Amino acid sequence: MLSAILFDLDGTLANTDPIHFTVWQEIFAKYGIKCDRSFYQENISGNTNEQLIAKVLPHLSPEEGKQLGMYKEAEYRARAKTLQPMPGLERILQLTDRVPLKRAVVTNAPRENAFHMLSALNLTETFPLVVLAEDAPPGKPDPAPYLLGLDKVEVNADRAIAFEDSPTGIKAAVAAGIYTIGVASTHDPEFLQECGANMVIQDFNSEKLWQFIDKKVFW
Repeated sequence: MLSAILFDLDGTLANTDPIHFTVWQEIFAKYGIKCDRSFYQENISGNTNEQLIAKVLPHLSPEEGKQLGMYKEAEYRARAKTLQPMPGLERILQLTDRVPLKRAVVTNAPRENAFHMLSALNLTETFPLVVLAEDAPPGKPDPAPYLLGLDKVEVNADRAIAFEDSPTGIKAAVAAGIYTIGVASTHDPEFLQECGANMVIQDFNSEKLWQFIDKKVFW
Protein backbone atom coordinates (compact mmCIF):
# COMPACT_ATOMS: atom_id res chain seq x y z
CA MET A 1 0.00 0.00 0.00
CA LEU A 2 1.18 3.50 -0.80
CA SER A 3 2.37 5.52 2.20
CA ALA A 4 4.39 8.43 0.76
CA ILE A 5 4.93 10.51 -2.36
CA LEU A 6 8.25 12.21 -3.04
CA PHE A 7 8.24 15.11 -5.50
CA ASP A 8 11.03 16.67 -7.48
CA LEU A 9 10.71 20.45 -7.68
CA ASP A 10 11.72 22.12 -10.97
CA GLY A 11 9.79 20.71 -13.90
CA THR A 12 7.60 18.61 -11.61
CA LEU A 13 5.69 20.85 -9.21
CA ALA A 14 5.87 23.63 -11.82
CA ASN A 15 7.34 23.94 -15.29
CA THR A 16 10.23 26.28 -14.55
CA ASP A 17 12.30 24.90 -17.40
CA PRO A 18 11.70 27.84 -19.80
CA ILE A 19 13.13 30.28 -17.24
CA HIS A 20 16.20 28.18 -16.49
CA PHE A 21 16.76 27.61 -20.21
CA THR A 22 16.66 31.31 -21.07
CA VAL A 23 19.05 32.30 -18.27
CA TRP A 24 21.59 29.59 -19.11
CA GLN A 25 21.30 30.44 -22.81
CA GLU A 26 22.23 34.05 -22.08
CA ILE A 27 25.11 33.04 -19.78
CA PHE A 28 26.67 30.52 -22.15
CA ALA A 29 26.38 32.96 -25.06
CA LYS A 30 28.90 35.15 -23.22
CA TYR A 31 31.34 32.23 -23.37
CA GLY A 32 30.68 31.62 -27.06
CA ILE A 33 28.66 28.47 -26.38
CA LYS A 34 25.38 27.90 -28.18
CA CYS A 35 22.84 26.57 -25.73
CA ASP A 36 19.99 25.13 -27.77
CA ARG A 37 17.32 22.80 -26.44
CA SER A 38 19.36 19.68 -27.17
CA PHE A 39 22.44 21.08 -25.39
CA TYR A 40 20.32 22.11 -22.43
CA GLN A 41 18.71 18.72 -22.00
CA GLU A 42 21.99 16.85 -22.34
CA ASN A 43 24.18 19.04 -20.13
CA ILE A 44 22.00 21.07 -17.79
CA SER A 45 18.57 19.65 -17.03
CA GLY A 46 18.48 17.98 -13.62
CA ASN A 47 22.12 18.62 -12.73
CA THR A 48 23.47 20.73 -9.91
CA ASN A 49 25.26 23.93 -10.88
CA GLU A 50 28.54 22.47 -9.66
CA GLN A 51 28.11 19.43 -11.90
CA LEU A 52 27.11 21.27 -15.05
CA ILE A 53 29.60 24.15 -14.76
CA ALA A 54 32.46 21.70 -14.24
CA LYS A 55 31.32 19.85 -17.35
CA VAL A 56 30.61 22.77 -19.68
CA LEU A 57 33.11 25.35 -18.39
CA PRO A 58 35.97 23.25 -16.98
CA HIS A 59 38.46 26.11 -17.33
CA LEU A 60 36.73 28.07 -14.54
CA SER A 61 38.21 27.84 -11.06
CA PRO A 62 35.98 26.42 -8.31
CA GLU A 63 35.45 29.93 -6.96
CA GLU A 64 34.61 31.31 -10.41
CA GLY A 65 32.19 28.45 -10.93
CA LYS A 66 30.56 29.12 -7.59
CA GLN A 67 30.14 32.82 -8.38
CA LEU A 68 28.67 32.02 -11.80
CA GLY A 69 26.19 29.63 -10.23
CA MET A 70 25.15 32.25 -7.68
CA TYR A 71 24.66 34.82 -10.45
CA LYS A 72 22.56 32.40 -12.47
CA GLU A 73 20.27 31.55 -9.56
CA ALA A 74 19.81 35.21 -8.65
CA GLU A 75 18.72 35.83 -12.25
CA TYR A 76 16.34 32.86 -12.07
CA ARG A 77 14.71 34.09 -8.86
CA ALA A 78 14.33 37.60 -10.28
CA ARG A 79 12.39 36.19 -13.24
CA ALA A 80 10.39 33.60 -11.29
CA LYS A 81 8.33 35.96 -9.17
CA THR A 82 5.14 34.02 -9.82
CA LEU A 83 4.82 30.42 -10.94
CA GLN A 84 1.95 28.23 -12.06
CA PRO A 85 1.65 24.75 -10.55
CA MET A 86 1.75 21.75 -12.82
CA PRO A 87 -1.81 20.87 -13.95
CA GLY A 88 -3.44 18.47 -11.51
CA LEU A 89 -1.00 19.21 -8.67
CA GLU A 90 -3.74 20.48 -6.34
CA ARG A 91 -5.69 17.28 -6.98
CA ILE A 92 -2.86 15.00 -5.92
CA LEU A 93 -1.98 17.16 -2.91
CA GLN A 94 -5.60 16.97 -1.79
CA LEU A 95 -5.32 13.19 -2.02
CA THR A 96 -2.26 13.19 0.24
CA ASP A 97 -4.27 15.17 2.81
CA ARG A 98 -7.33 12.97 2.53
CA VAL A 99 -5.74 9.50 2.77
CA PRO A 100 -3.36 10.74 4.32
CA LEU A 101 0.00 10.15 2.62
CA LYS A 102 3.35 11.50 3.71
CA ARG A 103 5.07 13.82 1.25
CA ALA A 104 8.39 15.55 0.72
CA VAL A 105 10.32 17.48 -1.90
CA VAL A 106 13.61 16.01 -3.10
CA THR A 107 15.53 18.42 -5.32
CA ASN A 108 18.91 19.34 -6.75
CA ALA A 109 17.89 23.01 -6.65
CA PRO A 110 20.00 25.37 -4.52
CA ARG A 111 18.47 26.14 -1.13
CA GLU A 112 17.40 29.71 -1.95
CA ASN A 113 15.78 28.60 -5.20
CA ALA A 114 13.93 25.72 -3.60
CA PHE A 115 12.31 27.82 -0.90
CA HIS A 116 11.72 30.73 -3.29
CA MET A 117 9.84 28.38 -5.61
CA LEU A 118 7.77 26.81 -2.85
CA SER A 119 6.87 30.30 -1.65
CA ALA A 120 5.92 31.44 -5.17
CA LEU A 121 3.64 28.39 -5.45
CA ASN A 122 2.19 28.92 -1.96
CA LEU A 123 3.46 25.47 -0.97
CA THR A 124 5.83 26.31 1.87
CA GLU A 125 3.53 24.88 4.55
CA THR A 126 2.49 22.01 2.28
CA PHE A 127 6.08 20.73 2.14
CA PRO A 128 7.77 21.11 5.52
CA LEU A 129 10.12 18.28 4.48
CA VAL A 130 12.59 19.35 1.78
CA VAL A 131 15.71 17.38 0.87
CA LEU A 132 18.39 19.31 -1.03
CA ALA A 133 21.45 18.04 -2.88
CA GLU A 134 23.61 19.67 -0.20
CA ASP A 135 21.84 17.55 2.43
CA ALA A 136 22.78 14.33 0.66
CA PRO A 137 25.83 14.86 -1.56
CA PRO A 138 26.68 14.44 -4.30
CA GLY A 139 23.02 14.93 -5.23
CA LYS A 140 21.11 13.30 -8.06
CA PRO A 141 21.76 11.07 -10.04
CA ASP A 142 23.18 9.50 -6.88
CA PRO A 143 20.32 7.90 -4.88
CA ALA A 144 21.45 9.60 -1.65
CA PRO A 145 18.82 12.41 -1.74
CA TYR A 146 15.99 9.91 -2.20
CA LEU A 147 17.34 7.57 0.44
CA LEU A 148 17.41 10.53 2.83
CA GLY A 149 13.89 11.48 1.75
CA LEU A 150 12.65 7.99 2.57
CA ASP A 151 14.37 8.20 5.93
CA LYS A 152 12.75 11.55 6.71
CA VAL A 153 9.22 10.35 5.90
CA GLU A 154 9.99 7.03 7.63
CA VAL A 155 8.71 4.91 4.75
CA ASN A 156 10.31 1.99 2.91
CA ALA A 157 10.99 2.37 -0.81
CA ASP A 158 8.34 -0.19 -1.77
CA ARG A 159 5.66 1.95 -0.11
CA ALA A 160 6.58 5.18 -1.91
CA ILE A 161 6.45 6.68 -5.38
CA ALA A 162 8.51 9.53 -6.83
CA PHE A 163 7.71 12.09 -9.52
CA GLU A 164 10.63 13.28 -11.66
CA ASP A 165 11.10 15.18 -14.91
CA SER A 166 14.84 14.74 -15.54
CA PRO A 167 17.16 11.82 -16.38
CA THR A 168 19.30 12.47 -13.31
CA GLY A 169 16.27 12.52 -11.03
CA ILE A 170 14.79 9.37 -12.51
CA LYS A 171 18.08 7.52 -12.15
CA ALA A 172 18.38 8.66 -8.53
CA ALA A 173 14.86 7.59 -7.56
CA VAL A 174 15.10 4.25 -9.38
CA ALA A 175 18.47 3.54 -7.77
CA ALA A 176 16.83 4.17 -4.38
CA GLY A 177 14.32 1.43 -5.19
CA ILE A 178 11.33 3.76 -5.61
CA TYR A 179 8.59 3.32 -8.22
CA THR A 180 9.34 6.36 -10.38
CA ILE A 181 6.89 8.30 -12.54
CA GLY A 182 8.36 10.57 -15.18
CA VAL A 183 6.70 13.93 -15.83
CA ALA A 184 7.21 14.82 -19.49
CA SER A 185 7.47 18.58 -19.02
CA THR A 186 11.07 18.91 -20.22
CA HIS A 187 11.88 15.65 -22.02
CA ASP A 188 10.14 13.31 -24.46
CA PRO A 189 8.17 10.49 -22.78
CA GLU A 190 10.17 7.83 -24.63
CA PHE A 191 13.43 9.26 -23.36
CA LEU A 192 12.21 9.26 -19.76
CA GLN A 193 11.22 5.62 -20.14
CA GLU A 194 14.68 4.84 -21.49
CA CYS A 195 16.12 6.49 -18.37
CA GLY A 196 14.22 4.00 -16.23
CA ALA A 197 10.87 5.63 -15.43
CA ASN A 198 8.24 3.03 -14.55
CA MET A 199 5.52 5.23 -15.98
CA VAL A 200 5.46 8.55 -17.85
CA ILE A 201 2.72 11.20 -17.65
CA GLN A 202 2.22 14.67 -19.08
CA ASP A 203 0.91 16.09 -15.81
CA PHE A 204 -0.94 15.10 -12.65
CA ASN A 205 -4.30 14.88 -14.43
CA SER A 206 -3.19 11.78 -16.33
CA GLU A 207 -5.89 9.12 -16.24
CA LYS A 208 -3.40 6.25 -16.08
CA LEU A 209 -1.77 7.91 -13.07
CA TRP A 210 -5.05 8.00 -11.18
CA GLN A 211 -5.89 4.42 -12.09
CA PHE A 212 -2.49 3.42 -10.69
CA ILE A 213 -2.91 5.49 -7.52
CA ASP A 214 -6.40 4.11 -6.90
CA LYS A 215 -4.98 0.59 -6.92
CA LYS A 216 -2.00 1.51 -4.74
CA VAL A 217 -4.07 3.42 -2.17
CA PHE A 218 -7.50 1.82 -2.03
CA TRP A 219 -7.15 -1.78 -3.17
